Amino acid sequence: MQERLIGLYREHFGQAPSAVLALAGDGSNRAYRRLLGPDSAPIIGVMGPDPEENRAFLSFTRAFHAIGLPVPELFAVDEEGGVYLLEDLGDTTLFDAVDEARVQAGGEFPEAMIPVYREVIRWLPRFQVRGGEVADYSVAYPREAFDRQSILWDLNYFKYHFLKLAHVPFSEARLERDFETLVEFLLQADRRHFMYRDFQSRNVMLLDGTPRFIDYQGGRRGALAYDVASLLYDAKADLPAELRAGLLSEYLDSLELEVPVDRDRFRHEFQGYVLVRIMQALGAYGYRGFFERKPRFLKSVPFAARNLRELLDGGLPVVVPELERVCAHIASGWSGPDSLPSHAGLTLHVFSFSYRRGYPEPVDGHGGGFVFDCRSVRNPGREPEYRGLTGLNPSVVRFIEGNQATEAFWAGVRDLAEVHLSEYARRGFESLTVSFGCTGGQHRSVYFAERLAGHVRGVFPEVRVSVHHREEPYWPSSADTA
Repeated sequence: MQERLIGLYREHFGQAPSAVLALAGDGSNRAYRRLLGPDSAPIIGVMGPDPEENRAFLSFTRAFHAIGLPVPELFAVDEEGGVYLLEDLGDTTLFDAVDEARVQAGGEFPEAMIPVYREVIRWLPRFQVRGGEVADYSVAYPREAFDRQSILWDLNYFKYHFLKLAHVPFSEARLERDFETLVEFLLQADRRHFMYRDFQSRNVMLLDGTPRFIDYQGGRRGALAYDVASLLYDAKADLPAELRAGLLSEYLDSLELEVPVDRDRFRHEFQGYVLVRIMQALGAYGYRGFFERKPRFLKSVPFAARNLRELLDGGLPVVVPELERVCAHIASGWSGPDSLPSHAGLTLHVFSFSYRRGYPEPVDGHGGGFVFDCRSVRNPGREPEYRGLTGLNPSVVRFIEGNQATEAFWAGVRDLAEVHLSEYARRGFESLTVSFGCTGGQHRSVYFAERLAGHVRGVFPEVRVSVHHREEPYWPSSADTA
């Protein structure tokens, strides 16, 4: 798909990109590249394997951009190839900005971020009401509306991927009855407008301090309260209760500029949508953390558990005794800061090396880890134009990624590394070594070492990554091969 992406860039801009940089994924199957050109600003290239998801995102983007909503500009699309080019909104999400400012504020929620949140919450009614008037719901994915079926999917996601995998005891029959009661309550809300579905801090980019919005491809008709709950009860953003209350009032003020609002009814229904949103999030954390063995997702569970405790303290808006008992179990058992093991002590050591000079020495004395032989991938060093370059050069990267064997080799490395990093982190191990060898230790091994390091930094931010190119002092310069 990357070749289709580069071809689309060349077709739109009249030249090939000078560099293609892989970006960390977002937990979906989409892959992202930053494409750099000598005569144009950076562009984000998206490779989306799901045609229906692509169709929803592209349709909503065109509609929202046309009415002035702050979404990325869409430059070019190859729908058949599953690739498209978007405006580059930078690398800073609202969550990143809050997280960095919170460190500087000694762990407290930073006062400087409150005006940003107020601006974000004021945009939401415009997406829901004005965006809802222009959205084509026939392309909504996976359903046109957040209806009974959609809600039950979320509730069962919570049951099967969190409750069961976390071994939370419950009565299946009583819980199912409560699910039906909760669904009936949620369906009483006004569901005529656009529901963004994942309106949370990681889906708000800050470009020069101004919010821009992404990842609305799961949007559909639904209740207004769901998106407000998503932002205000975004687990690791960890908004203080008084700030949540103020932002909810600000949202309702902005919503009244678009449609009439019964504030008392909205606040009553809002509590139910907070509950279902927290349950959906816990299901996602369980699936990614317990099932896919990605421990970073489990680090959000204590924040969600504390949100559940706050919700229970205020009283649920509907009588659901078994569900309330289950939520109380989670709130009491998972909300402490030490409820989950910390995995901050794990370091991944990544080596590139030449087989001519033997294997690298282990850095920590235990001798464990993996050594991958990259020599099944075609060698750029056999081509005169690449001999003075390394796997760090964009032209060499393009050469290697154009090789049919590259992606199959990478997929095996990635999957094995992810499984072991998850298990090592869970068990409190401190070190894992992964080495890549090739003939000269200059091209293929360097490329795969850098690719693994970048992937792990994006997927396991709690893991420290150290990269060692053992043959770097011996790499020839371009002058050496002239």
